[in-house]
This record gives sequence, structure tokens and C-alpha cells, in this order.
Amino acid sequence: MSRSASQPDAITENMSFLLAELDGQITRLITYFEDPKSDVAIQIMQRAGYSNNLAGRVRKACLAAMLLKKNSEARRLHLQGIDTVARNLDFMSRLGRRAVDQAERVQRTKLLRAATYVPPLKLVRSTMAGIQGALDARDSKLAVKIGQVRTDITQFHDQLFRTYTRDMVDTKHTEDLAFALIALNEVARMGEALQGISEAILSINIGQNVQFERYFTLRSVLAGLANDDEINLKPLAETRSGSVISSVSLQDGKGRSVAAVFKDGDRRKVKEERVGVKSWNSVYPGVAPEILSYEKNGRSAALLIEHLEGQTFEDLVLGGTDAALETAQKALHKTVRDIWRTTLTQEPAEMRAMDQLSKRMEDVVRLHPQLAPGTKSINGTVLPGINQLIMQARAREAALPAPFSVYIHGDFNLDNVIYDAVACNIRFIDLHRSRYMDYVQDVSVFMVSNYRLQVLDAGTRRRIARVATDMHAMAAKFAKRQKDTTFEYRLALGLARSFASSTRFVVDKYHARRMLLRSRFILESALAVPVGREARFKLPMKDLFND
Repeated sequence: MSRSASQPDAITENMSFLLAELDGQITRLITYFEDPKSDVAIQIMQRAGYSNNLAGRVRKACLAAMLLKKNSEARRLHLQGIDTVARNLDFMSRLGRRAVDQAERVQRTKLLRAATYVPPLKLVRSTMAGIQGALDARDSKLAVKIGQVRTDITQFHDQLFRTYTRDMVDTKHTEDLAFALIALNEVARMGEALQGISEAILSINIGQNVQFERYFTLRSVLAGLANDDEINLKPLAETRSGSVISSVSLQDGKGRSVAAVFKDGDRRKVKEERVGVKSWNSVYPGVAPEILSYEKNGRSAALLIEHLEGQTFEDLVLGGTDAALETAQKALHKTVRDIWRTTLTQEPAEMRAMDQLSKRMEDVVRLHPQLAPGTKSINGTVLPGINQLIMQARAREAALPAPFSVYIHGDFNLDNVIYDAVACNIRFIDLHRSRYMDYVQDVSVFMVSNYRLQVLDAGTRRRIARVATDMHAMAAKFAKRQKDTTFEYRLALGLARSFASSTRFVVDKYHARRMLLRSRFILESALAVPVGREARFKLPMKDLFND
């Protein structure tokens, strides 16, 4: 695709002018550091409006083009990338002016060591010369080279930083050296801007916003399966822990279409996901996706996982037909029961729901400070705060471990369960918390993940309540067969935990209030049960989940 066909002339022309203007400014910057003179500094300062106006024109044209309804997602991302390039070029212009401004304040120019700035600035200029070509050809290799210059600039910074700080020890002219350090920092940040430009071009090529290091992780995981122009990367989700999940479509060496899921982020989290997937494939094969590739890179890591066909349970609850949802529920209940029976061991399990909730209440209060008050007195009647109720319930819970363990998902939310209507099977994703544990953990999380859906439609709320209470009914029958007499009591504590802790993800104050009140009601009800009578306790589930 030619440049003129891929973007409006206003963008193409003004980007060319902007790159030419920046080349001139960096050239003057090199001239200044070769022989610092105030007249050259003045020339640099006087060019401030030129680059800013040109960058503004590029960004204005990009915005106008993005507002067109006919834009595809790829087109929108392309325009966003061009806008990012323009922003960073303008940023480099400002960095150059700020560097000169600080250098001009150095009275003893010998202390500036100006000549040492010339090689890195020449590197910046030669690197900038490749930006237009990388954009026009969508050349990822050239884009990578642009970003890698940051490493060279950082090395220059570190070396001169050590020199300046050493000079500070041996001279009284620390003010000059302080100005020099600031000038050094401004020049060094040009490496950041070049990496930002690199990331923008790579994002255009891949079809999704991508950070520099993430690009290398992606390429490592794909292990030469495809070139960037053969990869279609689409965002799926961003986890609260910082991991990014994307769908990947590409052609393999035999020309066959390959669909997978690319997940990268903190090395520990990704490793936990890998261990979870492998454990499921050992404990209960077929429910977890297959791992296609795994790569670690410093503190980050990435997985390429089998793409699972089907819909998440969240999509089914919110948009599926009644018949489709009922069929999916039957499949889910059958699968869950079979997992519990197959993996059951006689090792007692402690859910420690109150420990979990206690750790999360700080985040809850931070978001909803007015909804979680402390102890209050009304007409002489003392109402304990929720934290006090949690502490009391913790002691009760410690005496009631589950009589057996099963292998659980660990984060059994609606969006982590996938139903394939064609194959009529259930699959699980996001398995980094899987382990042997009290099955009540999964049951309570699943039930509340329904309730916390922020949907106001009365019909949909009834569907949500039915899915939650159906899960309870299935689990209660399993508990009865296993003679698990304290199931309902432990479930109550699990629900109290999930209702309260989930509010840290709910911004709507009214919805959060309903959830926190339910948590409090459950805790008060459970604590009112005499010790030793827990087996007789039951919550009014329909009332709890029907609004």
C-alpha cells in the first residue's frame, strides 16, 4: 500500500516537513555542542514554534481521520501510531532546547565537556533519518533498530554522569556541574522518545499497541512462525496484575491458519499460569488449553496458548438465549461435579476466606470509604464495624475446615469459563491460582461473579440470580452426597468474602453498597449461629441474589 493511499496528504506532507525540521534542529544542536556559542543557542530557541506547529498539524489531521465512521480498527491504530510519532518528535525538539538552555547556564564551559555530546547526537540524527522509511515500508527490523538506540544513549548518559559526579568532588563549581547534569538528562531522554517512535511503528505493523520489550517477547514466543505482516494481534484483556492477553492469528510454515492466545506480563504471574495449565492437563486433561510456547525475558515472561473456541459464561449470561444458557449450565455442572469426584482427596482443606477478605478490605475502603464504617453506637446499641465482624468470623472459620480437598480453578469467574456449543464442552482459562482446596472457594466466587455484573435490566438480573442459585443447588447436592455437613456455613463465609472484596472492582456506589450490605448480613447471620450448630445453618439464597 502506498503512503498516499494509506493516509491523508495532510499527514504525509506535514510529517515529512516535521522530520526535515527536526533534522535541522538536531544538526544545529550538534553544531552547538561542537563549539558552544550563544548565537547558535539563540537560533535553536527560535525554532520552537516550527516543530510544534508541524506536529500539531499532523495530530490534527490524524484526529480528523480517526473521527471518520468508515475507519477499521487497523486504520485507527495506524493513525494513532502516526500521532504518537509526531508527539515524540516534538518532544525531542523540546528536549534539545532544554538541553541548550541548561548548557548556556554553565559558566565554565570546560566543565560541560560539550564534545562528548556530539557522537550520541549524531547517532540520534542518523536514526531519525530512518523513521520515514520504517513508516512507509512498515519495516519492523528498522523500527527495532530505532528503539535500540536508547541503549546507546543510556550508556552515554551513565558514563558522563559518573564523570560529572566525580568532578563535583574535586571542584567548587558544583553549580556549573548541576546545570550540566540537567543538560545531560535532557539529551539522554531523546533515547526514550526514539523508543516511543519505535513502539508506535511496531504497533502499526502488528495491529495492537505494543511496548518495546513486549515485541521481543512476542517474537521469541512465535519463534519465527511468521513475519510481522503475517501476524494479526488483537487485544482480549488486561488483567489487574498487569498481564496483557491478546489473540494471535498467523500462517504457519505450511500455509495453515493458526489461532492462539498470547499472554505476557510479570514473570512470576505468567509462570504461575503455565504451572496451572500443566497441572490441569495432568489432573484433569481436556479442560485447560494446551501450551504452545513459553518464553522468559528478565522479569517478564510470555505464553502462547491454544485458542479456545466458544463463548465465555459472562457472554452467555448477558446475551445468550435461555436455551443456550441452560445447555451450557448443564455442561458446566456436569464438568465441575466430575472434576470434584475425580480429584477428591481425604486431605482436609482450609479456605481461610476471612484471611483473604481481611487483606483486601484496605483496597475496598480506599475506593468506598463511606460504605465501610467502623464501630457505631445507635441509642446505646453498639454495631461492630465490618473489620470486627471479619475478625470474629475468622475464629469460627478456623474450627471448620472442609473434610476433603478437590482441585479447584482458584479464580472461577464467569469470564474464565468457556462453553463450546459445537463440541458441547467446558474449558477453563486464567489458571494461575489453581490448586487443591475447599471447593466452596470456587462456588462462592462463581456465584458472586454473577451478582456483581453491573446490569440493571430486570430480566437479565433474574437470569443472573438463577445462574448463581443453580450453581449453589448443584454444589449443595454434591456436599450432601459427600456428607459435608458444614458446606452451607463455609459457603456463607466464602460469599461474605466475595461480596465485600468484589466491591474494589465496582465503581458504582449503589451496586457496591448492596454488595457490602449483603456481606455484612451474611457475617452477622453466621456469627449468630451457636457454636456446634453450624451444620443447621442455611442462607436465603434466592433473597440474596434476587434484587
